[in-house]
Amino acid sequence: MDFAQIIQTVAIYALPVLFAITVHEAAHGYAARHFGDNTAWSRGRITLNPIKHIDPVGTILMPLILYFATAGSFLFGYAKPVPVDFGRLRNPKRDMVWVALAGPASNFAQALLWAALLILLHALGVRERFFLGMCLAGVNVNLVMFAFNLFPLPPLDGGRILVGLLPWKQAVAVSRIEPWGFFIVMALVVSGIVGSFWLRPLMALGAGVIELLLTPLRWLLL
Repeated sequence: MDFAQIIQTVAIYALPVLFAITVHEAAHGYAARHFGDNTAWSRGRITLNPIKHIDPVGTILMPLILYFATAGSFLFGYAKPVPVDFGRLRNPKRDMVWVALAGPASNFAQALLWAALLILLHALGVRERFFLGMCLAGVNVNLVMFAFNLFPLPPLDGGRILVGLLPWKQAVAVSRIEPWGFFIVMALVVSGIVGSFWLRPLMALGAGVIELLLTPLRWLLL
């Protein structure tokens, strides 16, 4: 891959990635505030300003290193987590589920919007590869974030959802995994287990649902 192609790829993905991580983190903050915790609000983290959510290592350095190291075949990154004090939620165990779910749900909604924009551009006769590529990137990036964050292991959102749904004894046992959860998840990612048995099937399911939801729009415009 030559340098010009790398720059073009980065330009195509930059906006979708910024929106994906920003809205994801802001959604957690909005949900937490709705259910009684103002921690993120008081620290100025409920915002669509991407600078507030960017982690220099997780959002910029790590994805770039992985991109160049693997020739674009494997990417991983993370944003600065929105602070949530689960003890301040009105019903901590139940509301934890909704706060955690808000992030992946926002990514699914964004994937739906990027797909709708792609249909609209085709309907308007737009054939510019940059804009069509950005829409496809928006769909793919958000489906990856939607599926990956739902993996049922803390500290991912899916792990918090699982803790909120399990009975107390089992929930406590799962929550104790959190200090090592990131390393366990990364090992499962590198081994291909997450990609083969979780990420791809859930992304395919999400893409199928989006296709179904946008069928009326496709019939109307195309």
